Amino acid sequence: MFSILEIARETGAEYSGEDAFVSAVSTDTRDLPGGCVFVAIKGDNFDGHDFINKALENGAVFAVSMKTGGYPKERVLLVKDTRDALLDIARLHRQKMPAKIVGVTGSSGKTTTREMIACALGSGLKTLKTEKNENNEIGLPKTILRLDKSIGAAVFEMGVDGPGQMAKLSKAALPDIAVVTNIGVAHIEAYGTRERILAEKLDITAGLKEGGTLILCGDNDLLRPLKRPKFHVIKYGVTNANAAVRAKKIQEYADRTEFTISWDGNTFDAGIPALGRHNVLNALAAFCTGTSLGLSPEAIVGALRGYKPEGMRQNIVRHHSLTIVEDCYNANPDSMRAALTTLGSMRCDGRRIAVLSDMGELGDLAEAAHFETGEFTARCGLDYLLCTGKLSEGCVAGARDAGMSDAYHYETQELLWKAIKSLAAPGDIFWFKASRSMKLEDVMKKIYQLKR
Repeated sequence: MFSILEIARETGAEYSGEDAFVSAVSTDTRDLPGGCVFVAIKGDNFDGHDFINKALENGAVFAVSMKTGGYPKERVLLVKDTRDALLDIARLHRQKMPAKIVGVTGSSGKTTTREMIACALGSGLKTLKTEKNENNEIGLPKTILRLDKSIGAAVFEMGVDGPGQMAKLSKAALPDIAVVTNIGVAHIEAYGTRERILAEKLDITAGLKEGGTLILCGDNDLLRPLKRPKFHVIKYGVTNANAAVRAKKIQEYADRTEFTISWDGNTFDAGIPALGRHNVLNALAAFCTGTSLGLSPEAIVGALRGYKPEGMRQNIVRHHSLTIVEDCYNANPDSMRAALTTLGSMRCDGRRIAVLSDMGELGDLAEAAHFETGEFTARCGLDYLLCTGKLSEGCVAGARDAGMSDAYHYETQELLWKAIKSLAAPGDIFWFKASRSMKLEDVMKKIYQLKR
């Protein structure tokens, strides 16, 4: 429940009408709960301001606008920026809710870490989390507005694609705990350097109260040396001997990873149904978060054993005698290296085959990044590299330059599929990875047609 005058004060809106109350917030005229306030958002291909009168006719009591027009003034709050206003309204709601808030960001691994944290917290608390890719200035406030007083904890993924965005997200969410998974080169086209990416990611602390908990991956070269005296800093890692929470004795199996967690002078046997050191690090972030909120280590590691990967994020599928790793949701040089390293270490009765396509948003680094990915592939002990996509020609060139002869590029996805169909044999592992825009899953799904 919101007071309109309360919203006006929070958003700095011009408003000349009487006070009243609204019970919900909407940005979509197709979903207008009765008694709601409609926030008109302008996008690349639409403008919510065109639908303000329709919203007011069909259930919205008030509207928030950054344009003047043929609207009833007594029912419209005029603001400078409706996206900022939506975040302001979300912050107003968040301040009324008792839930402990966890914010998660990083160059890669955000979604998996969010899912593992939610899994861990769910062992003892009713937990809300951001869904799918609702991690931006529109999706995050919508998730915040789903909070109610029955929820004990919420895990909010925070993603940015340009400077200045993270601070706004953090100030809306007001996290009690902030997690930074790593600093790589994702979105480097927008920032220029990893140091600038670091500065942006660390703005997740803009809304973190003094004395709040900041959880960092101590294995990352830029996060390892960081000190933030205003906050309680916890670092986790595999290779960092000084990390407060550390994974040891890592053993990878066909469909899971087993390891021990060392913390506070004790060790705990842990395991996740996922592969790779990078996923172990994500699990450590979840362990740090759970213990920071008072959950027992035993409950956390028990919950993580039941973790389920979301969507096409390293989901392992057995199809007859083949193993397919569905990892087509996103890709950048850091996550690509993690995937290739893991594929190279997987136990295999056949051949290890990487099926790759382009990585997006790399700007001037794109050509070099794809070539270096190919070079790295050649060092991972894989049997084949199969690629499609213009930029991925560089992957094949890099692999061959590093001595990998069975590296091939295909002009179309259809040609790639024909190659896979001809090549596939019992015991093979196929790892599909690319940026979401490449739609590599269209090829991946065809492999389930094979009966071998």
